Amino acid sequence: MKKDQVIILEKRGTVLIKGEEASDFLQNIITNDIKKASYKNSIFSALLTPQGKYLNEFFVVKTKNGYLLDCSENSTKDLIQNLSKYKLRSKVDIEDLSAEYVIGVIHHEKFKELQVEMKLDDNTISYRDTPIFLDPRNKYLGARIVSNLEKLYLTIKKLNLKITDSSEYFSLAYNFGIPERGVQNLKDQLFGLEANFEGLQAIDFKKGCFIGQENTARMKLKNKLRRKLLPISSAEELNVGDELIYNDNKVGKILIGKPHTFGLIKMFDPNLEEFINKDLLANNKKCKILKNI
Repeated sequence: MKKDQVIILEKRGTVLIKGEEASDFLQNIITNDIKKASYKNSIFSALLTPQGKYLNEFFVVKTKNGYLLDCSENSTKDLIQNLSKYKLRSKVDIEDLSAEYVIGVIHHEKFKELQVEMKLDDNTISYRDTPIFLDPRNKYLGARIVSNLEKLYLTIKKLNLKITDSSEYFSLAYNFGIPERGVQNLKDQLFGLEANFEGLQAIDFKKGCFIGQENTARMKLKNKLRRKLLPISSAEELNVGDELIYNDNKVGKILIGKPHTFGLIKMFDPNLEEFINKDLLANNKKCKILKNI
């Protein structure tokens, strides 16, 4: 993606959490500190099972109406159901606004230009009443625009941007080791730390309680992280569920298939360094762990 280009992620979901107890509600259940989410800063976070396993991931953007959650494609309904389990008597409303909002992505250098133009140094800026924020997982994935479709096209026109195909963006995320598609396959399959949530700045261990905190904190403090989600490259199509074999040893399992494959990989016994550059087999098909750029 070039500096004068924009990508539209039409399949993202958008959920609004509003009400006088919206902040406390989110603070008690999500992995990141909701206090970090402000008009000047947006965060990446997750919802885990009580055992600390993957359920949902999303960005949190604070607006005058509440908190907008920018969530993965095909996960909106599931996210709302999971959030609703913890609503109880909280003075909170949960709304699906996916039909009203769309997500755009611009180059991180273009975002820098906007910061200079508006004389701001914030992670999140409001441009023509539209929040734009630098991706907290990796700034080189650009800045995200959360907007309704009509306003997004006006923003694109105002910034002299050209809409381009999203495939380059998905490939870039894949090369950085960040799954953007197929994440629904991760549900209940791995722990939050195994999904790289700490490295992606989705977990705050100082915030206090969140769902799944006990196992997550224990895994970190006792250095029990033994597997990690990593991108896998192959000239052939690999299938979800295929076991990854190295020297007749099972070293992982495919969790996300085409077009950008990810597997849950052992880090020890044997050590990851021993086979990270070696050929692996998945259902007798050659593949390798893709080194993150």
